Amino acid sequence: MVELQSGYQTKKLRSDRGGEYTSLEFSKFCEELVLERQLTVAYSPQQNGVAERKNRIVLEMARTMMHEKQIPLKFWVEAVNTAIYLQNRSPTSALDNTTPFEKFSGGKPGVKHLRIFGSLCHIHIPSQKRHKLEETGMKGVFLGYRICEKGYRVFNLETKKIELSRSVIFNEKAMWNWELNEPEQVTIPWDDEESPRIS
Repeated sequence: MVELQSGYQTKKLRSDRGGEYTSLEFSKFCEELVLERQLTVAYSPQQNGVAERKNRIVLEMARTMMHEKQIPLKFWVEAVNTAIYLQNRSPTSALDNTTPFEKFSGGKPGVKHLRIFGSLCHIHIPSQKRHKLEETGMKGVFLGYRICEKGYRVFNLETKKIELSRSVIFNEKAMWNWELNEPEQVTIPWDDEESPRIS
């Protein structure tokens, strides 16, 4: 898919010696694509230093986001996906202070839709899915963004499932207390009336 979008063909693939990269099926797949494979020496992650460093940055970012809002470990995939989404929309010196999104697509990424990970929110229930007298929204916890669709990934606190919704109202000053199973207000330092503001 990336090759079709970029117009460039992948020529080499460098990986560790994990079973997913050394299987016969994967070897045949690479041969069919005429893809040169480079395997690192066992126990030598420094041979693939750029990827290892990037993985560490993403994991540290995900861990910080989860810790800040006390998100259970079962949602680690959502945190990692959100960290990658944000990294792709953040300027980097490796790309002359542009974003990976901009280098790949040619356009600047929008940032108005970005929200605080783990915030409490309300999901709008479409009229087709409810009766006239039922509630129009449900409480949820914001867990990230969709890549292909415009929408938010929200953990619905009633159904206990992750849902995709476009109509979401955020309360970034609140989070869900998973132990007590109730909302909890949080203090945002930069939102204090007396705190200095950057202009």
